[in-house]
Amino acid sequence: MAETWRQWEGLVADGKFHLRQYLGGSDHSAVFLTELGEQGLQKAVIKLIPVDTANAELHFSRFKLGVRVSHRHLIQLFAVGRCRLGTTELLYVVMEYADEDLSQILPHRPLTPAEARDMLKPVLEALAYLHSHGFAHGRMKPANIMAIDDQIKVSSDGICLTGESSTRLGGPPGAYDPPEAASGRMSPAGDVWALGMTLAEALTQRIPVPEESGQGDPMLPQALPPPFLDLVRHCLRSDPQRRWTVADIASRLEPAPPIPPQQTIAKTKVPFTKWRYTIPAVAALALVIMLVSPRILNRRPKTHQTTSIAPKPPGVQPKPEQTLVKPETGPPSRGSGLEGRRSTGTVLSPAPLRSEARMKPSAGGLVAGEVRQQVLPDVPQSARDTIQGKVRVRVRVAVDPSGSVTGATLDSAGPSKYFANLALQAAQRWKFGPASVDGQPVSSEWTLRFEFGRTGTKVIPLPAAP
Repeated sequence: MAETWRQWEGLVADGKFHLRQYLGGSDHSAVFLTELGEQGLQKAVIKLIPVDTANAELHFSRFKLGVRVSHRHLIQLFAVGRCRLGTTELLYVVMEYADEDLSQILPHRPLTPAEARDMLKPVLEALAYLHSHGFAHGRMKPANIMAIDDQIKVSSDGICLTGESSTRLGGPPGAYDPPEAASGRMSPAGDVWALGMTLAEALTQRIPVPEESGQGDPMLPQALPPPFLDLVRHCLRSDPQRRWTVADIASRLEPAPPIPPQQTIAKTKVPFTKWRYTIPAVAALALVIMLVSPRILNRRPKTHQTTSIAPKPPGVQPKPEQTLVKPETGPPSRGSGLEGRRSTGTVLSPAPLRSEARMKPSAGGLVAGEVRQQVLPDVPQSARDTIQGKVRVRVRVAVDPSGSVTGATLDSAGPSKYFANLALQAAQRWKFGPASVDGQPVSSEWTLRFEFGRTGTKVIPLPAAP
């Protein structure tokens, strides 16, 4: 169906929502990039379902239910309605644009315990809100845990009333469905089961194996670290009455350990995008992720180390440019709770590392250090394809006497918050040889000039003037 859906690109749904780009879908639904407002200033996605699709009206009723809920960790639904494209009658829902979802991270690596904790807190808040208002999420799984700006959010286009039959949408049971799903009803306990499966997969890249008889508790992956092993075990009780509630999980979730001072380097927090993470996003689009402590996705940036950098004699001027072209491996594209969106990128050969720039000693005897490790942003090709010309971002980093980055701020964010966040995250992981005054290590600053293009990323590191 993908090619059929793709033919709708460029059309306008309900006279106001332009179908800018086909993002993916299934045999029964399609998702397109669109925007809100007459000026088209806010990016959004629109999900379309043909009215003759099985259970289309039930999906539509859940869309309308999702419009009624409002929580900072739930994806916002802006509009629902009916429209016609050609001869096809459709139902639609317009919702927030998400930069990526957890299902895009897990094929590449599991979350660390700290990342899992940061992911779990906002999800628990969203579920607590739903359960306290008589709703069940009903579709908790990695694809429905998403990153937007500096927050983690949970999908809301499938929310249902507690007690609603869990078989009304039909289809075989999913990997995240509780044992009672086949003949039971939607409930908070079912959400807790699905959350336990999701948490186990997030930490181990493995889904717990069901007990053979289907009556006992599933077998848990041995790699689950504490306290998550205990949390998951209590989420995955086969008897719904024995499962912990969302409140139980929250009360037992241990606080994150303090971050060593030398690692506290981000003045501007950035989200989901640190999972690996970022999905494509339209370059002009800013939406990017994860909760109040967006440490969650260490985006898998490529790290380039210099094995041996000989000190340069005083008086050597900085090289005019130090350029690295980042190889692309085509990570998956952005998610909005739907499967089927993946993109591939162009693989480029990296240029040699040429960033041992040093400044001429100043009158005070200051000699800048050299770059010893460069980290390049991981940019999906689908995001690069949105670039017209070049996107330039300038980041200033503070470096302590040991050569570690202790702070990173944006000197110039450029036209896109999305790419600015990528540059900021990468800059925080650079390493430098220490600057010195009269042979003694001192603090210093560097300016990193990032240039994003359709075929690669260039970085020009320059020591800041004393």
